[in-house]
Parts: sequence; structure tokens; C-alpha cells
Amino acid sequence: MRIFDPHIHMTSRTTDDYQAMYASGVRAVVEPAFWLGQPRTSPASFFDYFDSLLGWEPFRAAQYGIAHHCTIALNPKEANDPRCTPVLAALPRYLVKDNVVAVGEIGYDSMTPAEDTALAAQLQLAADHELPALVHTPHRDKLAGLRRTIDVVRESALPLERVLIDHLNETTVKEAKDSGCWLGFSVYPDTKMDEERMIAILRDVGPEKVLVNSAADWGKSDPLKTRKVADAMLAAGYDEDDVDLVLWRNPVAFYGLSGRLVLDVAGTEATHEGNSILRGGA
Repeated sequence: MRIFDPHIHMTSRTTDDYQAMYASGVRAVVEPAFWLGQPRTSPASFFDYFDSLLGWEPFRAAQYGIAHHCTIALNPKEANDPRCTPVLAALPRYLVKDNVVAVGEIGYDSMTPAEDTALAAQLQLAADHELPALVHTPHRDKLAGLRRTIDVVRESALPLERVLIDHLNETTVKEAKDSGCWLGFSVYPDTKMDEERMIAILRDVGPEKVLVNSAADWGKSDPLKTRKVADAMLAAGYDEDDVDLVLWRNPVAFYGLSGRLVLDVAGTEATHEGNSILRGGA
């Protein structure tokens, strides 16, 4: 079984997680730029973070046979902080990097005017750089947030079929599907979807254009949730081709819209910019 986790924050995870993920069938991940849990106080902290997503994290993943790509953006939460918004002007120099396969996470947190501005600007950047976009729907007022998101995308230069709307659930999936966007579901303990609910949604909408992710980060989360969904699909009567479609071919097709997806894991040197994960080794 091959698995592609299309939304996981490996910066927050350990090398033990990489090892367990590989053993469970994970061979590729996309790590979206996101809020780190504590507010950043200057654009420079974003740039160091973006550089780590482009350099250190792919190096770390490759040690465990996993291909790592990322998405780059000013996230919705920090779009409200005037100390952070200058990041928007610097994004073009990151969006040309080979390992960047989408603009994201963008979208809404509290649905403020500042978030409207950041979303519209970054959708335009995605269109300008011929990249797809990964859109975060808010944790509160999800249906209102989805509708507002779709309206802004429709007003943008980026076609709906180049947008992945993430963190969907039972209240938002129908309108998201009707829009023509790709459908993303985060299977995450307590606060988002679980395996059983995911199976019910698959039965309702089918597996086409559906991406399932773990969204694993610094919170209570599980980087093996993609494998658990795959196992739940098989137990529910789906065949291996259905599992491969949802857990591999769909994310490959969406992020492949960037023209930059490389799934072969290249060999790496023992160190990255003078640092090594092999401390204590022979």
C-alpha cells in the first residue's frame, strides 16, 4: 500500500514519526506553511521557517524514504497581525522554488477584512505562478466560511478546479463538491473528522477528487491517520484501487498541477548545511 499524506506539519513531529509513517506505507507528504502556535513577531521569522520547509525538512524526510514537498503562504490567523503582513510582498521569491507545489495554507480563520485581503492577494499569486492553492476553512462557522471562500475564489483569476478546500466535514462537503473544487478532509482526534465519519462521507460523495490527510501537528494528533483511513476503507468493502485513488492518486493529481511534484526520493548527503540528524552515529 502506498500513501501520500497531502497535509501534515512534520516540523512538529519527530524522526520516530517518519519511521512509523514509512512502515505504514507513507511515501510522500506535503507540508503546508502554518501558524506555529505562538504568534510570530516579524517577517524574518517566517523566512527562516520557509527556508526550513524547503531545505531541512526534505532532508530529514529523505532519511526515511519519504518525498517531502511544501506549500508556502501567509496563514489566515497571522494575516490579521500587521507585524506579519509584509510577508505577502516577499512570497514571490519563495513561490518560484522547485519544492513548492501550491500556495497555502490560505483562507479564513475569523473571516475578517484582513483575511479577505490576504486570501485575494494569495489567490492572485497562485494564478501568477501557475500553482494550485490549498485553502483552510475556519474551525468556527464552517459553512459561512466555505461560502465566503468560494465567492472569493470565483472572483479571482484562479480556476476553482485548481483549489483544494481543506478541513471539510458533513456540513460543508456538498457545497464544496458542487463548486468543482478538490475536497480535503483532516482526520484528526477530537476536533475534526474520524475514520468512521470519513467512510460515511466517501459513501455519500464517492472517492473522486477526495484527499484525506492527518493534519498532524503540535496538537493532539496522529501521523498514521491516513493509514487508519485506508484500513477502514478496506474493512468497509472498498477495494485496493479505491484506497489507492484516495490515498495516492488524488493527491498526486492535485499537487501535480504545479508541474513540480517529484516522488522519487533522492539520496542525500550526511549533513544539511552543517547539521546532521545522525548525531551519535558511527
